[in-house]
Amino acid sequence: MSVFLRLATFPGEFRIAVTQHDTLLDYALWRPAAPDGVDDLYLSRISAHAPGMGGAFVDLGSGESGFLPDQKGSETLTEGQTLVVRVVRAAQGGKGVRLRAEQTPANVPARPGLIHRGPTPLDRLAARWPDATLVVDSPAAAACIPAALRSRRQQELESFPEEIAHACAALEDPLISLPGGMQATITPTPALVAIDMDAPPARTGWPKQTAQFAANRDALPTLMRQIRLRNLSGAILIDPAGLATRKRQALLDPVKAALQDDPLRPRCLGITALGLVEIVRARIHPSLPEQLSSPHGQALRVLRHLITQECEASTVRCGLGLMTALEQDPQALADCISQRGKALSLRLDPAFPDFFWTTHA
Repeated sequence: MSVFLRLATFPGEFRIAVTQHDTLLDYALWRPAAPDGVDDLYLSRISAHAPGMGGAFVDLGSGESGFLPDQKGSETLTEGQTLVVRVVRAAQGGKGVRLRAEQTPANVPARPGLIHRGPTPLDRLAARWPDATLVVDSPAAAACIPAALRSRRQQELESFPEEIAHACAALEDPLISLPGGMQATITPTPALVAIDMDAPPARTGWPKQTAQFAANRDALPTLMRQIRLRNLSGAILIDPAGLATRKRQALLDPVKAALQDDPLRPRCLGITALGLVEIVRARIHPSLPEQLSSPHGQALRVLRHLITQECEASTVRCGLGLMTALEQDPQALADCISQRGKALSLRLDPAFPDFFWTTHA
């Protein structure tokens, strides 16, 4: 059955869905004006050696910085030293980018700065799904496809199928519907991601613990798939529903089996003393909840609302935080105006909270 890599166009971003029939297999947001920087290559300068933290802070040029772990001891890095580094983890959770030293290539710049960008989300998904046909919904999306991928593109424009659009929208909801009438609630925190599974309806004729175990086991593949689609990363703690703590060890094998298809190879570390399933998943790119809740993500949500709700307003009054985020991505505002086919102006209202907004004709 054919696999498709679909792009949906919105102001300032493309939503990329890998699909097979009506199933969402993979998902990413691509914001050309705000790349997450993973795999970018820089000529850098060490600005501060921090042996107590096991590394050094590094100036990447243009006001950007990152942290370079020092695996070989405090004598290998000195302040003012220049070296080529690669971004191996995006800035997220209030922490800057994580770096790795690289061999110096030819034609490096004379001063610290970017040497070349890493792959885009489209590049990454196209490599992960090499047989997928590219399908776009607009000429703007078609124009962004790199030359190496153009032979894979379907020529006709096509929007997301309704089922896929619904599945993508559901990824923004912290409440997940699971098989058997169960639900799970996702709560990201700076330290970890907490997932609470809610008990399903009782199964008539089944012993309570047998029914609870079966319900949790059957829901795990869908839950692990949602973790991957939302790119939930770092420490993840799952509280199974209604199952006695002593019975939860039996969930370890189903959890490990459900994690097998994840390309980041997450590890299940076991069951904590409180009965929580403990998973660690590599933190490389920002999670979907972090992308959506960032200042840039909140600004793009406003522009997307103006498009999808066919809002007739010509003016957006907003707080300082929203105004600043929109000013930092002028292309997104230009995209919104182009897609709406009518003018749109921004007006700062100092009385508004940072991300409050309203519209006027």
